[in-house]
Amino acid sequence: MDRLTDRVAIVTGAAQGIGATYARALSAEGASVVVTDIDDCGPVREDITRANSNAAVLSLHTDVSDEQSVQSMVDEALSAFGRIDILINNAAIFGQLTPGPFEAISPAEWDELMAVNVKGPFLCARAVVPIMRRQKYGKIINIASGTLFKGTPNLLHYVSSKGAILAMSRSLSREVGHDGICVNSLAPGLTMSENVRARTGHTEQADANMATRAIKRPETPEDLVGAMLFLASSDSDFTTGQCLVVDGGSVNH
Repeated sequence: MDRLTDRVAIVTGAAQGIGATYARALSAEGASVVVTDIDDCGPVREDITRANSNAAVLSLHTDVSDEQSVQSMVDEALSAFGRIDILINNAAIFGQLTPGPFEAISPAEWDELMAVNVKGPFLCARAVVPIMRRQKYGKIINIASGTLFKGTPNLLHYVSSKGAILAMSRSLSREVGHDGICVNSLAPGLTMSENVRARTGHTEQADANMATRAIKRPETPEDLVGAMLFLASSDSDFTTGQCLVVDGGSVNH
């Protein structure tokens, strides 16, 4: 407990699901947390303050694909808490996607997904790095996916975006390492968040995915908390440019 006392964390895509779970866990470890999404993060903020009336939490509306919206998020976080130590680039388009052949993906759908899944993490990192450089300390955690190691079919735009996240993390880690900033990626397997559960349920797709795992059970958002806290805390101060896969052993990376 309290591994993140006096640290400030931003979690994008935090209105529900995995992002909300990250935010709650960061707060439980003592961090001041900025929860942000295009959807209302008010319920998550209320959950956190209900668990701890002294918790410091700021709820914001942010479109990570928009440069000004991202800069406003960072400015408000800095105004509220005076520093930014941790950025979790969790916002992404996935739960609402319908798998299908790549020929069926329209250029507009491709561009929309890439704007959120790739441009978004780039804009967020670009906005927080100057602050982290002044502090000589920071943790950027980009959320990748186990699909990029499998070449999962019928989600070409999504899998491509997560491959870009892996490459971005590796390259950025070399640009900012001398400033005391660690950049890593966390790659979940198919995780039964609210949106994913509503879309897949107990379908053949979910069962087939689970069958590839060494640990043969559904993955939950809570399964990702330990790895996220490791990458967010001082435990990983000499770890950068890495990708930590948490998928029950489906991918041996």
